[in-house]
Amino acid sequence: MPADILIYAAIAAGLVFWLRNILGTRHGDEPRRPDPFSSREPKAPTLPKARANPRFAPEGLVPPGSLDVETMEVGLDQTMSIANKTAEQSLLALTKADRSFVLATFLKNAQTAFVTIVEAFAEGDRNLLGTLLGEDLYKTFEQAISEREKRGERASVEIHAVRKSEVLETRITGRQAFVTVRFVADETNFLRDAEDQLLFGHPDHVTETIDIWTFGRDLKSKSPVWRLYETRDEDANGEDEHKTVPDAKKK
Repeated sequence: MPADILIYAAIAAGLVFWLRNILGTRHGDEPRRPDPFSSREPKAPTLPKARANPRFAPEGLVPPGSLDVETMEVGLDQTMSIANKTAEQSLLALTKADRSFVLATFLKNAQTAFVTIVEAFAEGDRNLLGTLLGEDLYKTFEQAISEREKRGERASVEIHAVRKSEVLETRITGRQAFVTVRFVADETNFLRDAEDQLLFGHPDHVTETIDIWTFGRDLKSKSPVWRLYETRDEDANGEDEHKTVPDAKKK
């Protein structure tokens, strides 16, 4: 046998002995490595169920379409409430008809819409109002803006805080759902004429306003957007008083 073959054989035997010492051999007691092609998935550990405060739990932990009052109220903050038992029952009926409805999310968005619509009306922002109002209500707002512009008047409204948003009523008419909300807010609201003289309010005064608005949505629509359909000012003293937005009920 040639000498070089003997040398290579000796080297190979030495490598085998060295690898056995380093890696060892299986004897049946070692933990098995997971099979990446196995159809079985590892079982998730069972976590303890936490009991959260039903009124102040983080938003998003409640499945849509809650069918009891306590669950429906999860995520509400201190500014959000339901007026009475009648309103509670009508909201429960809505959650059954619209499985995507979450009360905390709705009221949070309603508060944002309240501030946006009030300030957009004062600024005469027709484009923005057109995306947020029902068709008939938009016509009422647009007419009020046009009349104000003809007189040369300029309105200014700033909402400092929405202190309360309370659901008064929910109703379903055909495929349309409507939710009526009472807003209590702190605002600065004033009106100037063409000569820049104050006609109403004062830029340094903060006053309370109470508005009752009704939002609506087509339950059969894929769009989750709620639009404003009715407005009224609960604390207005008369027809001639300058209001934050026009009073208008759905026709």
